[in-house]
Amino acid sequence: METIQSKIQSTPVLFVLLAAFWGTSFVAIDVGLERVPPLLFAALRYDLAGVVVLAYAAVTHDRWLPRTRRDWLSALVGGVFLVGAFHALLYLGQGAVSGAVAAIVVSLVPLLTAVFDHTLLGERRLEPVGGAGFVFGVVGVVVVANPTPGALDSTAALGIGLVFLSAVAFALGSVATRSVSADFPVVSQQAWTMLVGAAVLHLGSVVRGESFVASAWTPSVLLSFGYLAVVSGVVGFLIYFELLERVGPSELNLVNYLNPIVAALVSWAVLGEVLGTTAVAGFVAIFAGFGLLKRDAVRCLVRSRWTVADC
Repeated sequence: METIQSKIQSTPVLFVLLAAFWGTSFVAIDVGLERVPPLLFAALRYDLAGVVVLAYAAVTHDRWLPRTRRDWLSALVGGVFLVGAFHALLYLGQGAVSGAVAAIVVSLVPLLTAVFDHTLLGERRLEPVGGAGFVFGVVGVVVVANPTPGALDSTAALGIGLVFLSAVAFALGSVATRSVSADFPVVSQQAWTMLVGAAVLHLGSVVRGESFVASAWTPSVLLSFGYLAVVSGVVGFLIYFELLERVGPSELNLVNYLNPIVAALVSWAVLGEVLGTTAVAGFVAIFAGFGLLKRDAVRCLVRSRWTVADC
């Protein structure tokens, strides 16, 4: 049985691993989208990940099937927002922008989640400093988009807009699932969320007229698909569950700020892509915005040194 001291020592390692797995997923998506339609690619990813996580839940938990109305509602809300809408918009957006840029825009998720907590759940009134943090985040996305006269009508601007909407969908889904939380093991709930989300993505793929036959499943595409489904999906989420229990959601959200760094480094090493200065400046603004809005939680995280603390 893992001691408290060993948990404290291993937590930063798991945090870095999660950032590595999820940060590189943006690059893997870039590789897959070169040959496979976006919604179909996302749907198949969560078909496989959902089945594997459900099998794991069935082995490790007595309760792995939804039983109550709230169980199904939680899986439905999570599947529609956290998997379906988020990945549909993200994959469509990444058809026009690089994975590194997409990761920067997605790093808005913790900031948007905190804002929705304040405005929708009435966690507490948004103070002026918190409002300034939100403004910093919006400015960061605008800087990343680089809306110069020559770029306003570009496909890249549309791609950034879609990725921004994916971050909004994920943040709304995070808030909504907490409001309809079920008495259901988190691993089991996540498995059904993945499967419901995969069904939503398949529906969208059919509506868009995407074809499996027209896809080119090259070795590199198969490798990216396996990585997304097994490493980023299954292993990543199991690490996520463990860290969620140890440090709580506020601190765990900080992983979103390591993802763009990992994505930028891997994009440079694998695809030869380099982030521009405007993208880096936008990321700094988004990070500063979250720091202002969640300054108390960040200070608590630093003081606690990753122990399980009520921040």
